[in-house]
Amino acid sequence: MNSFLIALQFLTRIFVVKQSVWTEKSFGESVKYFPAVGAIIGIICAGVVGAINLLNLPLLTGAVGFASLVILTGGMHCDGLMDSVDGLFSGREREKILEIMKDSRAGSFGVVSMILVAAIEICTLAELAKLSTWWLCAAIYSAPIIARQIMVLIIVSFPYARPEGMGKAFAQFTTQRTLIFSWIGMFLLLLPLNLISVMFFFSAGMASLVVRIVSVRFANFAMKKIGGVTGDIYGAVTVLAEMFVLITFLLIGNYLK
Repeated sequence: MNSFLIALQFLTRIFVVKQSVWTEKSFGESVKYFPAVGAIIGIICAGVVGAINLLNLPLLTGAVGFASLVILTGGMHCDGLMDSVDGLFSGREREKILEIMKDSRAGSFGVVSMILVAAIEICTLAELAKLSTWWLCAAIYSAPIIARQIMVLIIVSFPYARPEGMGKAFAQFTTQRTLIFSWIGMFLLLLPLNLISVMFFFSAGMASLVVRIVSVRFANFAMKKIGGVTGDIYGAVTVLAEMFVLITFLLIGNYLK
C-alpha cells in the first residue's frame, strides 16, 4: 500500500497520505502501481467529460477533458515533453542536450510541440464526444492506464542516461517482474470495458499495440541522441501515449459508425 501511495502522490496531485520522506527503493518499487494510478486518473476524467458532454458542446468537452488530464498530474508530463523536444531536436551534442533538458525554462520547440499535442487531443476528444458519451469515456479512461504501463516498459527496457536524478531510482529498482505486474494490472483494469462493449476492450488492445510501437521508437531516438532515457523522456512518452490512445479509439469508433 505504501508503494501505491507513493506512486499516486508522485504522478498526480491527489494526496491521500502526504509523504515527504521517500527512500530510493520505495520510490522505485512504486513503478508497478503506475497503471493503477492511471485508472484513478481515468475514472475522474471520464466522470468529468461524461458530465460536460451532457451540454452537447463537443469542443468544450474536449477542452475540459484535456485540461482535466493536465490538472490531475500538475502538468508534470507536459513539462517532460517540452524539455525532451527542446533537447532532442536542438541539434547539439549529448552533454548540451542533457543540459537543455535539465533547464526548467521551455524553449520554442517545446512550446510548439505542447500546443500541437493539446490541439490534437482537444479535437480528438471533441470528435469522440460526437460519437457517443460511452466512446468518449472509454477512451479517456483507457488513455492514462495504457500510457503509464508504457512508461513502465520504457523504464525497464532502456538504460537511464544520467548518473543521477529522480528517474534513476525508477530504473535501478525495476525488473522484468515489475513489467509483468504492470501488464497484468493494465489488462485487469481495462477488462471492465467488456461490460459496456467488447469493442471498447478491443480498441484499448489495439491502442496498446500502437502506443508500444510509437513509444519504443521515440525511446530509441533518445538512445541515439543521449545514450539512454531520462525522467523527461518518461513524461514525454506518457503524453504521446495518451494522445495516440485517444486517436486509436477515434479511428476505430469512426470505422464502426
